[in-house]
Amino acid sequence: MGRARRSTLEDLAASPWPVGIVVGLAGYAGIRHGIPALFARQDGPFAQALAAQADALAPLAWAVLALCTVASLVSFVRGRKRRRLLDTRTGLDSLATIGWRNFECLVGEAFRRRGYRVEETGLGGADGGIDLILRKDGQRTLVQCKQWRREKVPVNVVREMYGLLTHHGAHAVRIVTVGSFTRDAARFTAGKPIELIDGATLLAMIREIQEEARIPESRPMPTPAPRIAPAFNTPAPNLAATPGCPRCGSAMVERSNRRANTTFWGCSAFPKCRGTR
Repeated sequence: MGRARRSTLEDLAASPWPVGIVVGLAGYAGIRHGIPALFARQDGPFAQALAAQADALAPLAWAVLALCTVASLVSFVRGRKRRRLLDTRTGLDSLATIGWRNFECLVGEAFRRRGYRVEETGLGGADGGIDLILRKDGQRTLVQCKQWRREKVPVNVVREMYGLLTHHGAHAVRIVTVGSFTRDAARFTAGKPIELIDGATLLAMIREIQEEARIPESRPMPTPAPRIAPAFNTPAPNLAATPGCPRCGSAMVERSNRRANTTFWGCSAFPKCRGTR
């Protein structure tokens, strides 16, 4: 059975939590400053009187901001619950015991982490219908969630979703269950934009998402490259200024005569060679 149309605050609570903050701030600025500025530019006693009573709009502006903040907080808490719901699933039994509403939230979170924008329509309920609407790359996909473990999803459920696909002009349909589908249901999907996701496939998708979430935490930090201390700027020896021995041609070294207190060039092969310069 369908549900009544949600209010604006319910839509904000179903949106990512920053949306509520942005809408609240925009509403506050529009009521507190935008409306008085608009009437101040208009002629007429009524418009001028309303512009002069700008402070009277302050309580309404604060009320809008407070309500949007509450909706944003609800969205944050729900999002955290959905993430924890998915991260703690370990097997098919854990998928079958969480209740049909939490099962819908779990499936929605799984697709959300796959890059889809997920709308929890509330048009399905425990007895079927459209539970989720997925949007990605300009494509709209209708999703029905069946938390059936022992009973196989029959072909009539698939036919109904195919009819909703045509009625709403969507691009594809996905039916998700904890259990499996009948052969007739699988045959009916041939050549149609309908994807049947059984319990094993759903669990594999959840485990893949869980593993992807753990990879950044377990990835080792890169080891920084060792810093090499810069070498001292020691001038290289001037080999061109070192003379060769006039006798053997070997390189000469500078020597000193202590008695005469003088220096001279002597052969490095001394005492075999006694050449000097």
